[in-house]
Amino acid sequence: MNEELKKEIKKMALQNAFEHGGETRDKIILGKILGTKPEFRSKVKEISGHISEIVSTVNQLSLEEQEIEIKENFPEILIPKEKIEEREGLPELKDAEQGKVITRFPPEPNGYPHIGHAKAAIINSEYAKMYGGKFILRMDDTNPEAERMEYHAAIKVGLEWLGIEFDKVKNTSDDMELFYEKGIELIKLGKAYVCTCKREDISKNRRERKACKCSREDIEKNNKNWKKMNNKFKPGDAIVRFRGNMEADNAVMRDPVLFRIIEGKHYTLGEKYRIWPSYDMAVAIEDSIDGVTHAYRSKEFELRKELIDAILDALNMRKPAQGFFSRLEFKGMPISKRIIKPLIEEGKVTWYDDPRLPTLEGLRKRGIKPEAIRKFIMSLGLTKANTLAPFDALEAFNRKFVDPNSIRLFMVSNAKKLSVKNLPISSVEIPNHPINNMGKRTIEIDGNFYISGEDAQTIKEGSQIRLLGLGNILITKQGIEFEGEFIENENTKDVPKIQWVPQKTGHEIKMIIPKTLFNGDEFNEDSLEELDVFTEPHYLQLKEGEEIQFVRFGYCRKDSQNQAIFTHK
Repeated sequence: MNEELKKEIKKMALQNAFEHGGETRDKIILGKILGTKPEFRSKVKEISGHISEIVSTVNQLSLEEQEIEIKENFPEILIPKEKIEEREGLPELKDAEQGKVITRFPPEPNGYPHIGHAKAAIINSEYAKMYGGKFILRMDDTNPEAERMEYHAAIKVGLEWLGIEFDKVKNTSDDMELFYEKGIELIKLGKAYVCTCKREDISKNRRERKACKCSREDIEKNNKNWKKMNNKFKPGDAIVRFRGNMEADNAVMRDPVLFRIIEGKHYTLGEKYRIWPSYDMAVAIEDSIDGVTHAYRSKEFELRKELIDAILDALNMRKPAQGFFSRLEFKGMPISKRIIKPLIEEGKVTWYDDPRLPTLEGLRKRGIKPEAIRKFIMSLGLTKANTLAPFDALEAFNRKFVDPNSIRLFMVSNAKKLSVKNLPISSVEIPNHPINNMGKRTIEIDGNFYISGEDAQTIKEGSQIRLLGLGNILITKQGIEFEGEFIENENTKDVPKIQWVPQKTGHEIKMIIPKTLFNGDEFNEDSLEELDVFTEPHYLQLKEGEEIQFVRFGYCRKDSQNQAIFTHK
């Protein structure tokens, strides 16, 4: 077998293993090879041995080692895929019993919820429904420095908007006394120790896989230091570390932090506590005591699975099954607080509800329906392959929900005046929807109209246009303003059909058009377009938040009496 084919097999094996928890199988890779290189169908026996050898080598690597090899030799594997394939439902859970499945969603209240939070919440919610089980909302609030009631409330509002229901709602900080109890138990078992090394020394030792002197202290000394963390030590002076394995390939296991001192004021508990559990310590204990059977998270937590299992094993506590899925981001729309916060501070975006952002508030303001978000997320399935979705993948789902209920209205931008003589009527009745029975609206007319500047550019004197819902007009004069005559001609073939707004009652609004926020790594200075447009007076009768399809323009959401936001085509 030539080297090129061996390389291709290695690439496929690494990719499949990395996307499926670090392990692949001979048959899977054989199928992939025969699917891409059918000429080898006659040489199955010849290549099967090589495939088994390569697969065995790949499966012996840790996830971390697989990722390193992919980055070094096959970096294209990690390039996010933009293709979104629609599929139905989620795969079955392993070892799940009907009526006994418990899932959870543990967001940290340190920012506004976004599309990534929606994915985690919806997947875990759907699994609980699939098995007639229970779903827990648990605010992971054990870092007073970063968390605020504002974010706590925003998460609840966002989840309510998504239509997600919970069987139980709690805060991780409700169990602080239990964390202390378990922390002391780990110290007494010799499974944890208090480390007073400097931060830079701890980092250096972890990189070099060396244990520090603190790890050799006896249980009595560690108990004394734990007590000092409550009153004498200052933040940064001491941490509690799990006794893992400083030589582990998985860096997470190199004596990670279990507790640290934080003197910030907690948004509900105030200054009652100053020793706070790490995420790993808190999530391990909480999932176990809450009865969580299946804990699904985005795959950046995958390397932490080993640690969470090790903590629970050390405490002889029940372990949940852990599963992972890819993060969800949109092309050109960052979800990271690290990127969004400076944009707000610099005035480049207005707030977390800016319609250019993939926050839940931003998506709602833009006119994306929660039902569309749910369908879109369910279509992604549980793949762990990096997914950078084009926004129009979500738009396609949203269109199905907004189209049946969106009133059709006329709207013109860059308005030009058109005066029409011989109009036989003073009002016209127009259906609110071309198919669905949404009633009709009456528009008063007096012969003076606004038409769009774009349409005006194509109109020539002596030509005909058809004002939608009204009739054919012969243009008798063109220029800065246009004049025409109503003609009894029902011929519509090759006659441009354009929307219009009556000058007398036309209502001026601002149309906000959100565009891609980033082009690559560069902020798009033209990512928010504003147009002054005229629409029908009926716009004023609509409720704020209603979806509209402006004819020949697109779907929009009424934001206020004087502003609409473009949703999508």
